Amino acid sequence: MFGIYLKRELSRRKKAALVIAMGLALGIALVITVNSVSAGMQQAQDKVLKSLYGLGTDMTVTKAQAAPSGTSSGRPKFDFNAKSSSSTKQSSDRVMTQGGQSLASSLVTKVSTQKGVASAVGALSLNVTKVDGSFTQGTAKSSTSGGSSRQGGPGGSSTGAPQVQGGGASFDVNSYSVAGVDVTDQGLGPLATSKITSGKTFTATQTDAKVAVVSKSYAKENKYAVGKTFKISGTKYTVIGIATPDSSESTTDVYLPLKQAQTLGDAKNKVTTIYVKATDSKQITTVKATIQKNISGTTVTTSADLASTVSGSLSTASNLATSVGKWLSIAVLVAAFLVAALLTSSAVSRRVREFGTLKALGWPSRKVTRQVVGESIVNGLIGGALGIAIGLGAAYAVTAISPKLTAELGNTGGGGGGMGGGPGGGGPGRQAVKNTMEIALSAPVSVTTIALAAGLAIAGGLIAGAMGGWRASRMRPADALRSVA
Repeated sequence: MFGIYLKRELSRRKKAALVIAMGLALGIALVITVNSVSAGMQQAQDKVLKSLYGLGTDMTVTKAQAAPSGTSSGRPKFDFNAKSSSSTKQSSDRVMTQGGQSLASSLVTKVSTQKGVASAVGALSLNVTKVDGSFTQGTAKSSTSGGSSRQGGPGGSSTGAPQVQGGGASFDVNSYSVAGVDVTDQGLGPLATSKITSGKTFTATQTDAKVAVVSKSYAKENKYAVGKTFKISGTKYTVIGIATPDSSESTTDVYLPLKQAQTLGDAKNKVTTIYVKATDSKQITTVKATIQKNISGTTVTTSADLASTVSGSLSTASNLATSVGKWLSIAVLVAAFLVAALLTSSAVSRRVREFGTLKALGWPSRKVTRQVVGESIVNGLIGGALGIAIGLGAAYAVTAISPKLTAELGNTGGGGGGMGGGPGGGGPGRQAVKNTMEIALSAPVSVTTIALAAGLAIAGGLIAGAMGGWRASRMRPADALRSVA
């Protein structure tokens, strides 16, 4: 009887049922759209932090670079000798540690043994400045200071003239970044955010081998391939692999075994960054405080610290989605529930004769209420289905259009020069320079979001049915007689 009556009443009042269902559908569709866009924003932020920070890395430990002392300017100096009046070409490499003051390698073990730390590895960030000079008609010694012409990427060069006596000179300056990697644990550290797309990565036995992995962009510019060799400060290295970053541009050009990097940088048993993985995300704050307490003068940078430095349209859109979008969804949903309830109550009021007659025939109030609630739940389910369809369509449209958002990655203030001395391998070459990434926004819809939409549809039907049922339960058989009169 309940099903037959329900079907008859819904078919008689198609327009009213559709109006109620559409009101609920719009509110539910907005909730799905906002939830899916917010999820897309979160994915975009995760991609940004992943490129910065490294897979599995929860925090990094660095130490701020000390200010140059005495008459030192802190810039690299190069010495050349023009020995005759004929043209003489010379080349010199200057290797300097980057990303902050060096830390003792023993601190890696100290950090790894702390409570709440799952693992820790050290890395050394270097910057190599190569100067190729051509000298003519000079017999005097010339000295010049050179600086990096590019920060954190391949291909920079600049031309200038050193100070010489009795001759002319010209030279090119090219700078590139080098990261020393702990080859025994590559799950953390500079190479963790890249995958080997050609050749192979280091093996655990290559702790002091003269081999290198280079970034894809650096290899392309310098025409390096697996098997090729190059020199740094006279030491020849063989390229064994090409690394492609998971996202963004590579912030490191050349990866070497840690011991080799320490030798090049004259930093035996030294690291510039300690990468830390916590046993539990809930332990990160505690571990950070413990490290800062036990190792004075260090800067501990967590993913939350990095997230606070992300600006640009991604940050703005994310804030809008999580604040304005959330409250807008709630407001529209509340309005949809209220409108559905009022429309249902109004529809019940127009059915005074019907419900009064049913009560005169012996229907109890609870049975009348059950009938009204049943109709409202069906309207809610219809509205939910329409809302899910509209929401999925909106999410698909956002994903198909893939609007571009930018993220500017600012300085966290750690380690002397940019992003805490190298989260995600970014220490080398990133000297207080903002890195701008472009992210394509998507709007993934999860099963949880669909379940939430279905729950909201049922809730909306119950609320509307409760109000309509309450109105119907107050009707008396005499109301039907008055409506006839």
